[in-house]
Amino acid sequence: MTGWSTVEGQWLRRRHFTPEVLAQIASRIKQSELDHTGELVVAIEAVSPAHEPDSRCRSLEVFGRLRVWDTPLNTGVLLYLALDKHRIEIVSDRAIAATDDMWENVCANLRTRLRSKEYASGILAAIDDIEVILRARCPPLAQGYINTNDLPNDPTLL
Repeated sequence: MTGWSTVEGQWLRRRHFTPEVLAQIASRIKQSELDHTGELVVAIEAVSPAHEPDSRCRSLEVFGRLRVWDTPLNTGVLLYLALDKHRIEIVSDRAIAATDDMWENVCANLRTRLRSKEYASGILAAIDDIEVILRARCPPLAQGYINTNDLPNDPTLL
């Protein structure tokens, strides 16, 4: 079953998430993870699957399938965009002491940027906002602990 939202989601992904933009996002994630123990994953879904119509539930499913929860310090964060539904969700692991309001502010700022057609700069700004939260709310690096990059930095296109 194909509807306008399906076509729109595919078009948005092809138009705004070019290989160059995806490389910028990966670079920004890599750079941001140097300052804290958090691990950020960006997932961009052009067309939401029929088996899960609720974007929040879908983001939790993606969080598990991409193994964002599987970091040594339980500090994974998923930034999930459902392009066809115009939904943004952030899911964070249990060791990050951030409030729902903090994540909602990131989503609201990103939503505003996306409505203004600022896709690349909006995502990059959201990564910066998430980095600020992770620097303040992740467990500190233990003495002698080497900060490893446990999750891929490249955005996942679903």
